[in-house]
This record gives sequence, structure tokens and C-alpha cells, in this order.
Amino acid sequence: MKAHYLICLALLPLGAEAIEPGPSSPYQAETENWLALQVNGLAASPTPQKTTPAEREQALQRWLDSNKHPIPEFFESESGGKSGGGKSQ
Repeated sequence: MKAHYLICLALLPLGAEAIEPGPSSPYQAETENWLALQVNGLAASPTPQKTTPAEREQALQRWLDSNKHPIPEFFESESGGKSGGGKSQ
């Protein structure tokens, strides 16, 4: 009985099929191209973008203020898909 299991375990890797390298679809290929542009900086702007101290302070304050709201344990399904900016129906 043990020999049967050992033979099955020994032959198991032969049944595995290798995954082809590279993108599986044209969409994935395009996404990988865009990500590569970000990594190597080929599409970077020649003009550096700088923030003023006031802008940095405002962004930091927004980030600190975001911690004042508790994270809910779960979201109610009734509120999904509704926009808060328009009139209620």
C-alpha cells in the first residue's frame, strides 16, 4: 500500500504543466507596458512638480483629520450604489 502512494507521489510532478511566461492577454500586455514606463521613468515629465510648504501642510492636515472617523466593521448593503450628491428618489 505504501509503495502505491510513493509511486503516485513520485509521478505527481510529471503531471504538472508549466505556465507560459508573459502576458496572457493583450490587455495584460498593455498594462505591463504602462507599468514598465512608470518604473523606468521613460514617460516622466521633464518639469519637476513641486509643492509649496502650505500645500504640504494642508495635505498632512487632511491625512491627520481622516483618522478622526472610525472605520466601520462592515458596510450596510442598502447604501451601496447610491450617490450622496444628488436628490433622493
